[in-house]
Amino acid sequence: MRLLKRLLVWVVVLVSLAVFAGVLYEWMARSRAASTHPVPGRLVDVGGRTLHLDCRGSGSPTVVFEAGLDANGSLAWSAVHDSVAATTRACAYDRAGMMWSAPAPSGEPRDARAVAADLGRLLDASGEPGPYVVVGHSLGGPYALVFTATRPVDVAGLVFVDASHPDQTVRLRPAMGDAMERAESMMGLASVLATLGVMRLFMTPSPDQFPGFPPKHLATAAAFQPQGMKAVVAEARALEATMVQAKEATDLGDRPLVVLTALRPATEAERAQVGMTEEQGVLMKAIWDTLHVEEARFSSAGRQVRVTDAGHYLQFDHPEIVIAAVREVVDSVRQRAIRSGK
Repeated sequence: MRLLKRLLVWVVVLVSLAVFAGVLYEWMARSRAASTHPVPGRLVDVGGRTLHLDCRGSGSPTVVFEAGLDANGSLAWSAVHDSVAATTRACAYDRAGMMWSAPAPSGEPRDARAVAADLGRLLDASGEPGPYVVVGHSLGGPYALVFTATRPVDVAGLVFVDASHPDQTVRLRPAMGDAMERAESMMGLASVLATLGVMRLFMTPSPDQFPGFPPKHLATAAAFQPQGMKAVVAEARALEATMVQAKEATDLGDRPLVVLTALRPATEAERAQVGMTEEQGVLMKAIWDTLHVEEARFSSAGRQVRVTDAGHYLQFDHPEIVIAAVREVVDSVRQRAIRSGK
């Protein structure tokens, strides 16, 4: 009995040491990431904390990129940012807790209203004036809708890049089952493993782990990925509230809107990750297309572009299509300004 107690004590001691070592390793790695990968834009104070904003080019309207639900932040637009900035002002940023941005206040819900409020503070504090063309990828679509509702005078046009639909959770269930709930649980586990240094230990900046990412940004994305997982999980947990808020903001009037829909069939490996059959994968794409038909109707001046050979990260698979869509909306906004004499 005494021997068993000693063994248990040693197990607790060893586990504690391993946890301490992992946390220390991760802390040192995060400090090293900040010095090895300097801020490409600038850090802007938004009220006691800073958010990273990377603006390039000149001209009006200002394009504002809103990334999806991942930890890549401003780098999610690295394949298109410079090309868009060649013809107008173009700004990418990192939401709270991602990449170079400081975390949000503890306990604050990270729903669409919180994200929109942060973005508004950031643009105001940085002196980047409207009008804006907001480009949202994936969950960035609902965020763009809510931002537009909170700043209706400032947002002149939008581009949705394979964007989420406010009703997708319910309407995709016949194809995906409880895959979305499982994904949230997996993200929660990943966040814990990231804090302990485990995620970083087994992560290498390779094209396999970051498909389509511009090679020159792979190491930077990998360096910041673990520390952004906590913020990703917080946004995932607020997903239901975000979709309710976005559903109340789908009336875009007659703003120029282009909806890009990625329709490449899911690969066997992609289906296996979420536990889908081939038939469910086909059904999912059919429902996704229908949702995007509806998204294009959010504006009387909206239109859909189907891209049959692109995956969800359309901006990496076909950056030229995203660039063309953004320029189309920018040109429409400019033509309207000329006609109105502004």
